[in-house]
Amino acid sequence: IAAAQHLIDGGYTSPRRLSIVGGSNGGLLVGAAMTQRPELFQAVGCHVPLLDMVRYHLFGSGKTWISEYGSADDPEQFKAIIAYSPYQKVKKGSAYPAMIMMSADSDDRVDPMHARKFTAAIQYATSSHRPVLFRLETNAGHGGGDMVKKQVEATIDEFAFLMQQLGMDPK
Repeated sequence: IAAAQHLIDGGYTSPRRLSIVGGSNGGLLVGAAMTQRPELFQAVGCHVPLLDMVRYHLFGSGKTWISEYGSADDPEQFKAIIAYSPYQKVKKGSAYPAMIMMSADSDDRVDPMHARKFTAAIQYATSSHRPVLFRLETNAGHGGGDMVKKQVEATIDEFAFLMQQLGMDPK
């Protein structure tokens, strides 16, 4: 958020020309940034993210990350977690940036329900008319498609989406 604000304040860019992209833990960062300061970004690319920090430890390998993220079951830690958890920060009527959510159906590291729930919440809550898309890679894990062809297709889809949202000419 501070980096985006610095770029805007310094005249290097404007919110309608700024996008952010992150995956896995970076997806958590992107989700937090877009829910805390949606007006800073035109578009977001979010990959295989952890987004429901209140319940993450109840699914898949989430319980193994309690030492890193804390647990909402602890009242003191809950206060810190709820303050930034992207899923819980979605507010109806907010003008969220355009978003392409990239998920994988066989992700054994971060349960795909994070991406599904968050995408649905943003689609429901946003007051902007920007697209909110969900892209599911089949037969793929946390790193996305294992085949080069799948990786290329996913990258093309994301870049084309972000370029369109930023008003860039692909030529």
